Amino acid sequence: MDHHHKERGGAELPIDSLLPELMEHLCKQTGAVLIAAPGAGKTTRVPLALLHSPWLKGQRILMLEPRRLAARSAARYMAASLGEQPGETVGYRVRMDTKVGPGTRIEVITEGVLTRLLQTDPSLEGVGMVIFDEFHERHLHADLGLALCLQMQSLLREDLRLLVMSATLEGERVSALLGGAPVVISKGRAFPVVTHYASNRLEGRMEDAAARMAAEAVRRHEGDVLVFLPGAGEIRRVQGLLSGTAAGLGPDVRVMALHGSMPPDAQDQAIAASPPGIRKIVLATTIAESSVTVRGVRIVIDSGLSRVQRFSPRTGMSRLETVAVSAASADQRQGRAGREAPGICYRLWTEQEHRQLKPQSEPELLDADLAPLALELAVWGVTDPGDLLWLDPPPAAAYGHAVELLCELAALDADNKPTRHGRAMAALGMHPRLAHMVLEADKLGYGAAACELAALLSDRDPLRSKVRSIDMRLRMEALHGHPPDAMDDAVRRRIAAEAREWRRAAGISQPSAGDGPGLGGADGHGLLLALAYPDRIAQRRSDGRFLLRSGRGAIVRELQPLSQEAYLAAAELEDSGVDSRIQLAAPLTLGELEQIMGDQIIEEDEVLWDRSAQAVRAKRKLRLGALVLKESQLADADPERVAQALMSGIAELGLDVLPWTRQARQLQARIALMHAHNQAWPDVSDESLLIDMQGWLGPYIGGMRRRSDLARVNLAAVLESLLSWQERQQLDKEVPTHITVPSGSRIPIDYSDPAAPVIAVRLQELFGWQQTPRIAGGKLPLTIHLLSPAQRPVQVTSDLASFWKGTYFEVRKDLKGRYPKHYWPDNPLEAMPTNRTRPRV
Repeated sequence: MDHHHKERGGAELPIDSLLPELMEHLCKQTGAVLIAAPGAGKTTRVPLALLHSPWLKGQRILMLEPRRLAARSAARYMAASLGEQPGETVGYRVRMDTKVGPGTRIEVITEGVLTRLLQTDPSLEGVGMVIFDEFHERHLHADLGLALCLQMQSLLREDLRLLVMSATLEGERVSALLGGAPVVISKGRAFPVVTHYASNRLEGRMEDAAARMAAEAVRRHEGDVLVFLPGAGEIRRVQGLLSGTAAGLGPDVRVMALHGSMPPDAQDQAIAASPPGIRKIVLATTIAESSVTVRGVRIVIDSGLSRVQRFSPRTGMSRLETVAVSAASADQRQGRAGREAPGICYRLWTEQEHRQLKPQSEPELLDADLAPLALELAVWGVTDPGDLLWLDPPPAAAYGHAVELLCELAALDADNKPTRHGRAMAALGMHPRLAHMVLEADKLGYGAAACELAALLSDRDPLRSKVRSIDMRLRMEALHGHPPDAMDDAVRRRIAAEAREWRRAAGISQPSAGDGPGLGGADGHGLLLALAYPDRIAQRRSDGRFLLRSGRGAIVRELQPLSQEAYLAAAELEDSGVDSRIQLAAPLTLGELEQIMGDQIIEEDEVLWDRSAQAVRAKRKLRLGALVLKESQLADADPERVAQALMSGIAELGLDVLPWTRQARQLQARIALMHAHNQAWPDVSDESLLIDMQGWLGPYIGGMRRRSDLARVNLAAVLESLLSWQERQQLDKEVPTHITVPSGSRIPIDYSDPAAPVIAVRLQELFGWQQTPRIAGGKLPLTIHLLSPAQRPVQVTSDLASFWKGTYFEVRKDLKGRYPKHYWPDNPLEAMPTNRTRPRV
């Protein structure tokens, strides 16, 4: 919001000279884009200037602000400029705080409020214009609100005016989205700001550097100091450093925090002008970047960091990341020092680092959990976000994950249409997880406690800096004053007020003390969290880690009581590394799981090969996702599944685990040889047998469960059963097991290499055998390993005729020397074969 005060009849602001042009455009067209630098006065001047436009026809103007603080401040300032209080001509509507009366013509609302108004009344009856202020911040609800307004404008309300106002946005893109709407550009009014960069890259803690620079700036310059820090934790640490004596701040310097989770009155106090004689150092998050002016600031110290929430479709979890700001954000922060007078900006990064900053911040839509958006679209009547106009469409993966979650929460049916329960969830206006928890818990009598949990979970963890425990029950007890000093009173009041607001929205009456969990008791919190986070139910493993229902691992970082619980429901997980880190959880019993997840728990029989036992194990399991809740031995397992499991074990171990005999391996090789010459024969290679185990081995392993049982399989008989009677006859004839040599001996044929079958025989037994013997109908010569009398190989040949004519005489010479008593004839073709030392006469 632009806070350059102009009392009635006060000074001109840069935007004033452009108001006639803007009004003329809106008389002719239903859309416009206003790019106005900080200080131009767009937030407080434009709505008032348009209030009496003829096309408005007395209807209301809605103006969206990205933050509650900005909405309240804008409404108060505009009301004051009219000499009124908020709730008269100008009012505001934010969550848990509304000042709107029957005569209100300008409503300043937060972005989520617009979505609720649209869902309640899709034509926005009585509204003539919607203004999207500070649109460059690209909050998800602003993108959603604009997409819904554009569709509603095209289908129902051609007269509705849409005005997008921004400080640092590519106006042409928005203009194109609005159908070629005119772009009006105004320069801001700002005093010069001298900017100083760090001379070296920051080393050490950023908080130390920020505190040091703030204390030094107070001593060197006039005016108040605004320090930009990424989050409440860093604000708290810098506040501690500046409150110490080492900081050297005098009693006239006050250190104040400014962030979104503070009570409204504390926020208002931080942005107000300091009393005379008092200087202030305001430690702020991005809340002070563009929407509000912190009065009295002349000095800005910028850490260059902001905290954003990033959603990972891979894990289904969001995580807060501290990232470098964009160049546009840095400029916005710098400009805060020049709103009321010349100023100074100290940046805690170097000029070289500045040149590497992204030009613009990423739209929240591209990195957010899209479950709220997907539910709003479903209730609006859109199942495919591509049916709407977006500046940046929602990413498909994150949107798909959001739809899955909504189906799990029973918000959407099988066609991704909203259920009655889903519509009730959307009407509550809270995150779908929390809405589901509140509605389901109310059926169980735990509605009030669920609203308290929802309020706690919607805020930053109030005990994070005070306790190491991740136990959600401690937060609920602190909310109820146990122990009395565990939670800051202002925080307790704010969370309690939000819980009352949720109870009112859900129609839940206030319970009497002691009713349900969370009212001093300790039971039921895990049950409630499991309703909100069904995908984050965790089961303790034997090694102390946890397994999430989704199958992902999780750990409790430090040993604490919850580390020993059998089941946890995790409300907050940090997506880091292989295992997510559980940040906030409550214990859950198996009985509670069965109570609320009964329809999702499935009974399944598991028949698997147990590698360690070398046997098939059959179990009956109760399963919730990846979690096994109960397990028992299954005596009557399906024989077919047992056989399949046993075969998977054989596949894992390899075919050598089967009881192969020499006879079986020889038969396998003989059939393989026939297959090589005729593809009609079965393929019995190890590779093929592994693939088709069901076909050839399945019928022979019935009743077997263990590796040792396989010893009963007669593999030779099993392989033979693959052949018909005719094939067996042909096999024995063409690929015999033995061959009779001239000496009369039956020599086994080795088929290890089906392409080259081998016989090993003493040379003397082959005298008179003129040609190499052949098998397979004469197609394949045998390879002959000729042996000495001592059964040692002396020659290998597959051409016996050539051997007798040539090589034999060299071999004979050698053998005659070594075995002189043996028979070594000069003419082997006419000699008598023998299997003795010499032939019998």
